[in-house]
Amino acid sequence: MQSAMVHRDPSLYTSSRVNTFERFAAISAMLVGVVGVLYSVAFIVLKDATLYSLFLMLGGLFSTLALVALYYRVRDADGALASWAVALGLVAAFGSLIHGGYDLANALNPPATNVPALADLPSQIDPRGLLTFGIAGIAMFGFASLITRGARISKGLGYLGYISAILLIVIYLGRLIVLNATSPVIVIPALLEGFIVNPIWYIWLGLTLFKSEG
Repeated sequence: MQSAMVHRDPSLYTSSRVNTFERFAAISAMLVGVVGVLYSVAFIVLKDATLYSLFLMLGGLFSTLALVALYYRVRDADGALASWAVALGLVAAFGSLIHGGYDLANALNPPATNVPALADLPSQIDPRGLLTFGIAGIAMFGFASLITRGARISKGLGYLGYISAILLIVIYLGRLIVLNATSPVIVIPALLEGFIVNPIWYIWLGLTLFKSEG
């Protein structure tokens, strides 16, 4: 006598879980875009250490979900490159998260020492934005290459990713070599990346993740 139990297809269950994660990642990607603008406003305009540290943390956290979901969308184009890109992207995201957390801790409870002098010292975790900008830019190059090489994602997202990658690396090199935060070498790329390119890229990614791969 056959069992009356109904057996579900494991593949359907797995697909459902992946789609649920992608929806969550899509929302997170769009939040990264919004938080990126808020970070830029707090850092460049308001110069509020508490706010920009908080937004740096949130951006790093939310981007981990978005990057993992993107990895699953582009890995068929080149599995090895996709693995390398997501590894670098996650390292950069955690670097941003820790850097933001360190700055937030100091902003909320300043140490009993010369805080302005300490502010000029590079972070031991993310010196001059090595992870937040430099490694993130390299990871973005990897993802942009995968998107433009045949992944089932609009190539426009890949071309915008190349622009973002260049701006991120220029910002890192500017902070490393020029150091002066008011220099046009830093300010212009930071304005373009923070207010335009990065928010558009992540919001576009979020909208892409909402769509089924079909």
